[in-house]
Amino acid sequence: MTQTLTVALVQQTCSKEHKENLATSVQGILHAAEQGAKLVLLQELHSSLYFCQQEDVANFDLGETIPGQSTEIFSTLARELKLVIVASLFEHRAKGLYHNTAVVFENDGTIAGIYRKMHIPDDPGFYEKFYFTPGDLGFTPITTSVGKLGVLICWDQWYPEAARLMALQGADLLLYPTAIGWDPNDGDAEKSRQRDAWMTIQRAHAIANGLPVLVSNRVGHETGPAGASAGIQFWGHSFVAGPQGEILAQAAHDPSVLVTTIDMQRTEAVRRIWPFLRDRRIDAYAGLNKRYLDD
Repeated sequence: MTQTLTVALVQQTCSKEHKENLATSVQGILHAAEQGAKLVLLQELHSSLYFCQQEDVANFDLGETIPGQSTEIFSTLARELKLVIVASLFEHRAKGLYHNTAVVFENDGTIAGIYRKMHIPDDPGFYEKFYFTPGDLGFTPITTSVGKLGVLICWDQWYPEAARLMALQGADLLLYPTAIGWDPNDGDAEKSRQRDAWMTIQRAHAIANGLPVLVSNRVGHETGPAGASAGIQFWGHSFVAGPQGEILAQAAHDPSVLVTTIDMQRTEAVRRIWPFLRDRRIDAYAGLNKRYLDD
């Protein structure tokens, strides 16, 4: 593994035009490569609007196979630019079976592995259980030329168990393609609390596991179905945190390509002074495999 790794996050707005969204992702990757990035993380479901604001069977037409048209595009880019790409798509796995899936492309264009979103939300404006079958691949890092990538997706980012299991299997980085935003009707104080909580929990994963964390979130307002709601204002603010939770780079609330360099040797240094893995009481955690510990 190299001493340092230059990474990029592509934060984009999306429209109903599939080709337009893919073109924006491609341009972001090209811009990242020009700035020396060797690893590029795209946001969750970057080739479409966030269709989970409503339950509509017609939206299943957005599903894509692996391999397929989108994977061919990113495979070619990875090979030509000699970089690792983490892309996101609505996977059509079989008739009637769909997943929210991240695909990791090696720098030779091959598919290094996939991750299927494990935690599936079902909240107003985020009706994901209607569309996504929970992942069945577990929390396993994907080995690439830039390190072992602990890829997780959006709602997964709130669960310390997911980050920990990736770390325990040797992940060098935690990556979260994301689509999260506010209800535009929320007040400024509530909006601030939500975004702060979102950043805090992921910085905590970095600290607890001594790992860098990369988070790429979508941005822009997407209207609700048929005017039934105020829609979602995706807040952007993609960021990279170091293994002590320090912010290495952060985007604002507009489309951008965020590029920064990570010291890949700091995990060893940080874990020597904060040996959380050493001091875990693995003999006393049996209750964590239960939904709730009733009396």
